Amino acid sequence: MKHFLLLFLLSCSVYSQTDYPQDYFRNPLDISLVLSGTFAELRSSHFHGGLDIKTQQREGLKVYAAAEGYISRIKISHYGYGKAIYITHPNGYTTVYGHLQKFSKRLEEYIKYCQYDRESFEVEVFPHNEELLIAPNEVIAYSGNTGGSGGPHLHFEIRDNQERPMNPLLFGLEVQDTTAPYVSGVFAYPKNKDATINGKNKRLQLRLIPQKSGDYEVEQITAHGEIGFGVVSNDKQDLAPNNNGVSNIQTFFNGNKSLEVDFKRFSFSETKHIKRYVDYEHYKTQKAKIQKLFIEKNNPLSLFKDANNKGYVRVEDSTASVYKIRISDYHQNETWVTIPINGKSETILNEQVEDLSNKTRLYADKATTLTSGYTTVNFYKNTLYEDAFIDYRVSADTIFLHEDNIPLQKNFYINYDLSHYKDEDQSKLFVARFYGDYKKPYYVSSSRKGNVLTGTSRALGRFALAVDTIPPKITPVNFQNKKWMSKYRYLKVKIEDDLSGISKYRATVNGKWILMEYDYKTNMLVHDFNDNIVKDTKNELKIIVTDNVGNSSTFEATFFRK
Repeated sequence: MKHFLLLFLLSCSVYSQTDYPQDYFRNPLDISLVLSGTFAELRSSHFHGGLDIKTQQREGLKVYAAAEGYISRIKISHYGYGKAIYITHPNGYTTVYGHLQKFSKRLEEYIKYCQYDRESFEVEVFPHNEELLIAPNEVIAYSGNTGGSGGPHLHFEIRDNQERPMNPLLFGLEVQDTTAPYVSGVFAYPKNKDATINGKNKRLQLRLIPQKSGDYEVEQITAHGEIGFGVVSNDKQDLAPNNNGVSNIQTFFNGNKSLEVDFKRFSFSETKHIKRYVDYEHYKTQKAKIQKLFIEKNNPLSLFKDANNKGYVRVEDSTASVYKIRISDYHQNETWVTIPINGKSETILNEQVEDLSNKTRLYADKATTLTSGYTTVNFYKNTLYEDAFIDYRVSADTIFLHEDNIPLQKNFYINYDLSHYKDEDQSKLFVARFYGDYKKPYYVSSSRKGNVLTGTSRALGRFALAVDTIPPKITPVNFQNKKWMSKYRYLKVKIEDDLSGISKYRATVNGKWILMEYDYKTNMLVHDFNDNIVKDTKNELKIIVTDNVGNSSTFEATFFRK
């Protein structure tokens, strides 16, 4: 172990001086790497932190440690990565394995001891560096679909010694990919009110002309002043039909490099700023992610390189220019977009000017408080990326806060004074946000202090006070009261709550806590009798489930085993 620690310390000291090791990490599965998700792929609220490796639509494939090391963290959660293992290696890197079905025998015993000790399914532990040593090619777990996974796969990451995720393909892992990225949209943006594009001062979609070579040309535009461009682009691999993210984007203006976006590494602290990188308004209304190839105010992303004039280009009158976009995947398959620009000073064509007289202004660099009746909404400094005018009105207990098409970088706070409600009613109230075409209310993380109920959100929209007086529903799945279960390995119960949602649950047999794993996607609680906790012939089961406003249901049943 001393040898391991010495290697670890030495590798940390020289990390910045070494290239990415090419033969150090192995494929964590026995099958070829086929990806459903690539590194830094654009997700709805973040950049993807690793590779999503397909598991042939199955669970239970052996997951191997990518290299020797020690387990530095194990986390089990209802959401996110579900069941996840973190291994720190002698070369200073950490690998992460997420959405696991279960761990290897010794790791399963270790984590179940922790769960029973804490009486909680959700746990996070940090073993010391000599506690859970991992040998090369050791099976550490089995692939699954736990947490926020949308289907069976293995989420795999490699992080540097500052916990920043890096593209695992940099380390020699092989994926078959000879397919170039494709482009489905190109847009032009005026930087300010003095810039024009085809005689207009607004974002314009440009006409793409596919070429036989696989590249694209854009119908010539006229422009004047400072303008930027955006692109909608994805990549495909040879063995998978799904869309993936690209690896690198470079732009050139008249042959000179203007900007580079390099998806090689990022920090978790910046991943939320994807809302500033994509055109958020277009994404929320059209469901397409335009990657803006210019850097706006309050965009802290480290993905940008060689930014000349923040990626904007200046087009002078009576000039002929060419703007090019090079889009490549990790394997250097590339696609080019060529945009010819005719510099021409034009009078802006008649455009409808938005009436802001009935709008409320929110400031990016200072706090804004909105008050009406029994409601107060607090936007603290730097909640927004830039000043914005929003639709704001209050009707009874419903607050209309614009549409969710303005990106926010921090939460804002919705406060309801409940003093006009009866004491017995206050505890059943929660802050709800309305989603979807049918505007169904969903629970917003809320807390109450005295007579004030506060909800937090990082998305604008319609909010209201909602009441939940209905306790959760508990339904046995594979057993009945006073029946024998000797032939069953698992005890299964379904729990549901249609309004505020499940907050917590607790299960006991004969007064002793038992572990029941919760899958929110199927609403299932499952106990494994192999835990060897249930030993008596006659057993009294008790399950208490509580929703987010405190309504509780209790289920009791007797079952027999021998």
